[in-house]
Amino acid sequence: MVLSGYFEPAHESAVNRYQGAGGSPPLNGNNIQMAAAKIGIIGGSGLYQMPELTEIDEIEIQTPFGKPSDSFIIGTLEGQRVAFLPRHGRGHRFTPTEVPFRANIYGMKLLGVERILSASAVGSLQEKYAPLDMVIPDQFFDRTRARARESTFFGEGIVAHVAFAHPVCKALGDVLEESCKAAEVKTHRGGTYLCMEGPAFSTLAESNTYRSWNMDIIGMTNLQEAKLAREAEICYATLALVTDYDCWHPGHDAVTVETVIEYLNKNVRNAQTIMREAVKRLAGEARQCKCGSALKNSIFTAPDLWPEATARKLEAIIGKYRK
Repeated sequence: MVLSGYFEPAHESAVNRYQGAGGSPPLNGNNIQMAAAKIGIIGGSGLYQMPELTEIDEIEIQTPFGKPSDSFIIGTLEGQRVAFLPRHGRGHRFTPTEVPFRANIYGMKLLGVERILSASAVGSLQEKYAPLDMVIPDQFFDRTRARARESTFFGEGIVAHVAFAHPVCKALGDVLEESCKAAEVKTHRGGTYLCMEGPAFSTLAESNTYRSWNMDIIGMTNLQEAKLAREAEICYATLALVTDYDCWHPGHDAVTVETVIEYLNKNVRNAQTIMREAVKRLAGEARQCKCGSALKNSIFTAPDLWPEATARKLEAIIGKYRK
């Protein structure tokens, strides 16, 4: 199934207003219902599928920001419709810098997703975070350089500044923390995820500097997702899977590729268990957080000044704020 165009599944009027790219017909109520999912899961390195999903539809989405990393896998998990997307594409085809972050999050929005659970392999910057541990960070620190355009939906005549002091949805983080008990893994709540550019790993000098800044874990992708999810008014929380210590650790050079892959595979199995439990806990739970109204006072440009082309492009996000 291919869904093309600029549309908002929650609003039939938007579907009828915006026809898909290349002349493809607009969606109707029936295929919107088929595609709808309230919960999204983004899988990182190693987590390219969720084998527990049943009643699967594979959906290719065209967004105003291009194609997402891969087709969305829409399936049923614990009685809930879930949208799954492999961040780097199946077969790991995108470097961290190449990941189409805007298309990925916008695609989730188009499908009606309200909560995103992100699984991400990370390195540890502190002794207490050992390989196979799970970390649910509550802060991010940006060390990327080449992703400015992929870090916001806004610009081109419409300016918005969302609050981002607390980049993770606390309520969703609570659910992940409780869900980790199902996998019987050591779990750490809180901490700062340093997001580096990649694809090369840190130098020893960089790694030691990050430690001196009291950073906790290091990865290459989740900051952009968190920013875009906030702009899209989607709850977002990270389940960080520790695969190894970063290069600061004295034993780093003794770790073999085989060991890292072994840890990665174990982490993936644990993450699948945790995600399933999280979906189960979220079933029927209405959002009580403020993520769903993050843009309410954040759009600085008056609606009567919005360029029509940009407003159309952002319809799924800002449509409800048109006057």
